[in-house]
Amino acid sequence: MNSKKRIMQLIMGPVLYLLISLGLGKSGVIDYTAAKGIGTAVWMIYWWVARPVAITVTALLPGVINALFNIVPMEDVISQYASSSIILIFGSCLLTAPWSEIGLDRRISLKALSLIGPSMKSQITVWLLAAVVLSNMMPNVVVVAIFTPIAVSMLAAAGYKDIKNCEAATPILCAIAWGSQVGGAGTPLGGAMNITAIKFIEDFTGTEFMYVDWITRMLPFTVISTVAVLATMLLKPMETTSLSGTKEYFEKCYRELGPMKKDEKISLVLFVVAMLGSFIRPLYADLLPGLVPAYLFLILGCINFVIISTEKKEMLLTWEKAQTEVMWGMLLLFAGGLALGQILTGSGANDTIASFVSGMNLSGGFGTVLIFTIFACIISEMTNSTVSAAVTLPIVIGVTQKMGLNPIPYVFTTVMGMNFESILPVSVRAIPVSYGLDPSKLMKNGFVVALVRMVAAVLTGYITMLIWPGFGNLS
Repeated sequence: MNSKKRIMQLIMGPVLYLLISLGLGKSGVIDYTAAKGIGTAVWMIYWWVARPVAITVTALLPGVINALFNIVPMEDVISQYASSSIILIFGSCLLTAPWSEIGLDRRISLKALSLIGPSMKSQITVWLLAAVVLSNMMPNVVVVAIFTPIAVSMLAAAGYKDIKNCEAATPILCAIAWGSQVGGAGTPLGGAMNITAIKFIEDFTGTEFMYVDWITRMLPFTVISTVAVLATMLLKPMETTSLSGTKEYFEKCYRELGPMKKDEKISLVLFVVAMLGSFIRPLYADLLPGLVPAYLFLILGCINFVIISTEKKEMLLTWEKAQTEVMWGMLLLFAGGLALGQILTGSGANDTIASFVSGMNLSGGFGTVLIFTIFACIISEMTNSTVSAAVTLPIVIGVTQKMGLNPIPYVFTTVMGMNFESILPVSVRAIPVSYGLDPSKLMKNGFVVALVRMVAAVLTGYITMLIWPGFGNLS
C-alpha cells in the first residue's frame, strides 16, 4: 500500500470517531456516551475495510479507545479477551494442533475426496460438499487451510502448475472457500462468528446455550444454501470441462498413507469426544454444571500435552508446536468483536440505534427480516462474519426488544445472513489467494454467489419463522 494513502487511512479512523462522538454527542443529537460507542464501531469498521493495519490489530482498539475516552468500565472490555468463548476456540485449536504433524488432516481430506470424478462439475461438487461437511466439525479457516494445498497439489499433478492463470483452479478453490462457510453456519464449531452469536444469546437469556438448539435451527438453511451455492457454480459456463488423473491421484495418495497410526486414532477420538460432549450437553448439564463445551474442549486439548506419541517418542503436542498451530490472530479478532459488542451495549449505542430503527415503522415481519439480513450480509462482505456478528447482533437484540418481540428468531435469521463472505480476498479466502487464486476472479465470481446466498438467507429465515412455532424457544 502507498505510504501516503496508508497514513491518510490511519488518520481517518480517529477522525471519524471524533466527528461522530463530538458532532452527534456534544451537539445533543444523541447521548454523548452512546455517540462515543457508535464512533468506536465506525472507527473499527473503517479500519477493517481499509486495512491500514492488520485486522487483528484493529481488534485491539476497544481497549485502547476505552482507556482514552472512558466509555464503559474497563473490566467489561478487557474480560472479553479471556472469556469462555475464547477458551472454546483455544481448546479447539489444541485438539487439532497435532493433526498436521501426524498426518490426520491429510488422511481425512484424502479419504473424503478419494471418490472424486474427473469432470469439473464433479470436482466442484465434491470439493464444495467436502468443505461443507468438514466445516460442521472444525473452524472454517482450518478446513480451507487443509483443503487448499491438497487441491493445488492435485491440479499440479493434472498438469496445471500456474494457478493464477488456470481456469480450472478458480472454481475449485472458490468451492473450498465458499463451501467451508456454508458448512460453518450449521454448527457452533464453524467459527468465531457463531461463538460470538452464542455469547450474545447467553447474555440476553442469562442461561447456558445448548448446541443442539443451533444445529436444529440452522439445518434447513445449511441444506438450502448448500444447494443454492452449488447450483450457482454448476450453472456457470466453464472453459475447462474435465481434468485427468484426479481420482487416481487421490487414491494413490491415500494408499501411500498406509493404515491409520495409533497417534491418529488417539487424536481423532479426542476430537470426536469433544464434539459429542458438546452436542449432548443437555444430558449431563445438571450433573456437571461447570463442564460447558469451552472447558470440555480445553481439558481434552490439554490431554495432547501429556500423551506420549508412539512415533516421535515425545508428547503428542508440545508447547512449541502449539504456539505455531494455535490461531492467535483469530482469537484476538474474535475477542475484539466481543469487546466492541460490550462497548455498544454499555454505552447505550445499541439502544440509540434500536430507537432509530424502531422509528422506521418495522412490524417484525418480512421487512424487518430483510433489513437485518441484508445489513449483516453487507457487513460480512466488507469485513468478515465475526465482525458482522459483533456489530449487528447487539443491534438486532436491542431493536426487537424495543418492539416487544422475542429476539431469538431474529438473531438466528441474522446469523444466516452474516455467515457467509464470498467477494473480497480476506478472511478464509486469503488462504486460496495466497496459493495463487486471482483476487479479481474471486471478486467477479463472488458477487453472483453473494446475491444468491443473500436471497437464500432472507427467504429461509422468514419462512422458517412463519412455519416453525418453536423456532424462538430454546432448550
